Amino acid sequence: MNDPLSPAEALRASLAELLDGLPPRQAAGAVERLIAHYRGDTPTHTPILRDRADVAAYAAYRMPATFAAVHAALEACAAALPGWTPGSHTDIGGGTGAATWAVTATWPGGRGVTVLDWAEPALALGREIAAANPDLAGARWQRARIGADLTLAATDLVTVSYVLNELSEPDRAALVDAAAGAAQAVVIVEAGTPAGYARVIEARDRLIRAGLHVVAPCPHSAACPIEPGRDWCHFSARVARSSLHRQVKGGTLPYEDEKFSYVAASRLPAAPAPSRVVRRPQIRKGQVLLDLCEAGERLARTTVTKRHGDLYKAARDAEWGDAWPPPSPGEEPPA
Repeated sequence: MNDPLSPAEALRASLAELLDGLPPRQAAGAVERLIAHYRGDTPTHTPILRDRADVAAYAAYRMPATFAAVHAALEACAAALPGWTPGSHTDIGGGTGAATWAVTATWPGGRGVTVLDWAEPALALGREIAAANPDLAGARWQRARIGADLTLAATDLVTVSYVLNELSEPDRAALVDAAAGAAQAVVIVEAGTPAGYARVIEARDRLIRAGLHVVAPCPHSAACPIEPGRDWCHFSARVARSSLHRQVKGGTLPYEDEKFSYVAASRLPAAPAPSRVVRRPQIRKGQVLLDLCEAGERLARTTVTKRHGDLYKAARDAEWGDAWPPPSPGEEPPA
C-alpha cells in the first residue's frame, strides 16, 4: 500500500493535472500578463483572475511558491507557539487556497476553514484542487470584497498572503485591524522586496497596537532595528520548478528561490526565537558567520568556530530564517 502524499506532493500533482489540455503557449501567455498586473504599483479594484484559464495557469505557476513561503512562516509561528494547534482558519484573499494547504502541512488534521476572495473563478478552482487534500474536506470558499468593508468571524488563525500589495493604504489598514480583532494568531506574508517588507512592517505595527505580540520572525515586539531605506528583512524558500516555470522564465535550473517577508503575531503565550538568522550563513574554513536579529533589538554578527563543538555543527547546518541557537541541552551560545 502506498503512503499518502504529503500536502506539498498532493498539491504539485493536482496542479500538474490542471494544465492538461491547456496549450503551453496559452498558459505561458496568461502567466506573463498576470505577472505584469501583480507587479504594478496601482491597487486593484477588480479581480485580476478573470476566468478558469487565467486561474489554472496562474495557480500552476504561483501556488507552489506561495505554499513554500507561507509554510516557512507558519513553521516559525508554530515553533514559537508550542503545543498550540489552530482549530479554525480564515484565509483572507486566499484565491485558490495555497495558504490553506500550508496550514495543513504545518498542523495536520481537519479544522474549520474559510477562504475569502473576490475572484469567483479562483475560489471555484481552489475548491476543486482541495478535493485532493482530506484536511480541507469541509472548507468554505466564500466570495468577499477584500477591503475596508470586510468583517470577520472569530477564528483561531488568520493568514494574509500576497494580498496587501493589491490594496490601497486605507484598505490595508482595515484588513489588518479586522484580522487582529478576529484571531488568536495572524500570519502575513508579502513579496521579499523593499516594498513588500514596508507593507509587512506597516502591518506589524498595527498588529502590535491592536494588542498582539510578534512571535516570528522577530525575537521581540520592539521597533525593527533595520534602518529604513538601507536594507530590508526577507527570507527565502526553495521551490521545485515545473515545466511551466521553466517555459515562462526561460530558466534551466530545476528549482528557484522564493523571496518573502512576513510577520506572525499572536495573543497567546509564546516563546519567540532567542535570535534569528537574517542572512544566508557564510561558511568558511573552521568557522561560520551568522547575521542575527537579536532579542536585544539589534542586528549582530556571531562567529561560530570548531571550538564550540556541537554548536559549530549546528551552525554549519543552519539556514537563512532559522532560529538561533537551536535547542541543545547543556550547550551555551557563543559570546
